[in-house]
Amino acid sequence: MTESLNHVLNKIVETSNNNITITDKHGIILNSNPAHWSLYGIEANHYIGKSVLDLEDEGVLSPSITASVIKNQKPIQILQQTKTGKVVMSTAFPVFDDEGNMSNIISYAQDQTEIKNLQEQYERLQRKIKIVQTEVQELREKEYGKGGMVIRSKQMTQLMKTVSRVAQTDVTVLFLGESGVGKSALAHTLHNQSHRRKEPFIEVNCSTIPESLFESEMFGYDAGAFTGALKEGKQGLIEQADGGTLFLDEVGDLPLSMQVKLLKTLQDKKIMRVGGKKEKKIDFRLIVATNKDLSEMVEQKKFRSDLFYRLNVIPLQIPPLRERFEDIPLLIQHYYEKLNHKYNLNKQFHSTTYENLLNYSWPGNIRELENVMERVLLISEGSTIYPSDLPKVMKDANHINHPIQNSENEDFKKQSLKHALEQLEVQILTDAYNHYNSTYEIAEALGISQPSVIYKFKKYNIGRSK
Repeated sequence: MTESLNHVLNKIVETSNNNITITDKHGIILNSNPAHWSLYGIEANHYIGKSVLDLEDEGVLSPSITASVIKNQKPIQILQQTKTGKVVMSTAFPVFDDEGNMSNIISYAQDQTEIKNLQEQYERLQRKIKIVQTEVQELREKEYGKGGMVIRSKQMTQLMKTVSRVAQTDVTVLFLGESGVGKSALAHTLHNQSHRRKEPFIEVNCSTIPESLFESEMFGYDAGAFTGALKEGKQGLIEQADGGTLFLDEVGDLPLSMQVKLLKTLQDKKIMRVGGKKEKKIDFRLIVATNKDLSEMVEQKKFRSDLFYRLNVIPLQIPPLRERFEDIPLLIQHYYEKLNHKYNLNKQFHSTTYENLLNYSWPGNIRELENVMERVLLISEGSTIYPSDLPKVMKDANHINHPIQNSENEDFKKQSLKHALEQLEVQILTDAYNHYNSTYEIAEALGISQPSVIYKFKKYNIGRSK
């Protein structure tokens, strides 16, 4: 019976998927399976009858777990490094007889090399991810520009460089552009980059102040200046900007009567409150903005020519969003992240919805884009935003005109929708190919994966993969 049990035991050890070794109480190897010692680079005929202490001296076992069990008389687990470059997790247990004396040691070994390599790869990947995240953040800061402007297009990048240069002076800057293009944001950026950045930034929308109140709002008033006036008087907006920056938005709506007073203030650097008798010296940097053609208004006698020349020192034209397509994906991503975080949402755009957002002409510019993003994120049901969630004006085909593809010819109108969309896709991809340096940049700009870019280039035979 004993011989039969030994035979069964030997067979169990030999065929086990686990790497098992059995020694006597002195560490002499009695039984083991070949797979175990292959981890250590020893042939099958080299370990039976061998002492684990000798194997430790030879550097085969580093260290010997069986030797540790003999010494400590208790189960032990250690990590070993073998001559073959393997990393082995060894666990050994003492076996005691009826009298409590240790008779044998059984050890198990698991090859941890692959796991260790995976762990090291994971750690390297984590380090790489941190580096990439840092680079992405630096890139975002570079693309957004100083002051939080979200830009990537060449036009806006060049404009930001000009803003940075003139910010170091006190010269008057006139921002020109359609409503919603970001004139106010650029004015803030200019102020924040100037030496006055720690002083007040006073923003005045000239179109929202009634003409009858304009003078008292802008220049303030002394006590008792008129019926209903505060008894202690009131500081005007220009006075509040003392030491800092005065930003007059929609300056084209400035009443003619106020244009005279503003011109005098700019010339003399002094103001007088309504009902006041003493002028006060004032120091401020003037920034103005308008969506109107001031030179045309001068010809029409709606704007004073002398004030126009005072304001038109550094005119900076801000292009509409439809003329800087590269900024649109970045702006969509910016407001998507910002509003999802603001309202604690986790919504995603369906691919078709995203294409519609990219292809829309955005007549209301950045202001319209932000409003649309906020609206669809809040009113859409479920976690995915579909084209049906977009405002009606965006679902109207007449408004889905890509800035670089606005064909009005009859041949285009007669094409099938699929063919028309393919033509549009080719035009967008070709434009992106000519503009960017790599497929990675193109993928980021268009909001698709880099493999998708390569696939589409091959599909439409566009250039060669960058």
